[in-house]
Amino acid sequence: MYEEEEEHVNHERWLLSYADFITLLMIFFIIMYAISNIDKAKYEKLTTALNQAMGDGSAIADTGSKMGGETGNGLFEDAKLKEIKENLDKYLKENHLSDSVSTTIEKRGLVVSFKDSLFFDSGKAEVIPQQIDKLIKISKIINQSMISGSYIRVEGHTDSVPVHNQLYKSNWDLSVMRASNVAQILIDKAGINPERLSAIGYGEYRPKDDNNTEKGKSNNRRVDILIMNSKFNEVENNKK
Repeated sequence: MYEEEEEHVNHERWLLSYADFITLLMIFFIIMYAISNIDKAKYEKLTTALNQAMGDGSAIADTGSKMGGETGNGLFEDAKLKEIKENLDKYLKENHLSDSVSTTIEKRGLVVSFKDSLFFDSGKAEVIPQQIDKLIKISKIINQSMISGSYIRVEGHTDSVPVHNQLYKSNWDLSVMRASNVAQILIDKAGINPERLSAIGYGEYRPKDDNNTEKGKSNNRRVDILIMNSKFNEVENNKK
């Protein structure tokens, strides 16, 4: 009689372990699915569902807060930047703008880089009127998919050839005005929140190519729109 009861107890323990394994396996696949189809609303629903499934949810809440603050937000953020890049690349290809506009995901975020010849006449900072619609369309694509709370920085750059006109004392002045004019269009025409936007000019001092060649100079004359990731957003927030 004693032996039969012992065997029965062991059998129940095995079922309990098996049930735990199945539960963990289910949670794993749910998380993998959620990550593969990342969406902020889905992530919040997933967290709620897991908390309910685990009772008081203390274990999930602890890891969930870390995911929300770092890993979760990081995955969501990376996915949104990738989405913006894909949408922009599609538009640029369809409108034959890929030679004038490039998109690159860097550590600091997504950089949309415009060759100056697309939007500006040589030595001038006013956006060419016939090209404003292109800038508006690109800016709206950015704004539609941008993460709430993200910061955008418009950066003006020039080559090393000194500017020769009465309007600007230096390449620095020219780069600042170009960035400022682009930023104003983003605010007025694309609906981007000015509190999340800044403009800066670097002149010739942050080249991405060699200023000793004509091709390099052409690549350096540009305006970049940077959609900053959360780490760079924190820098902007700390300035307030």
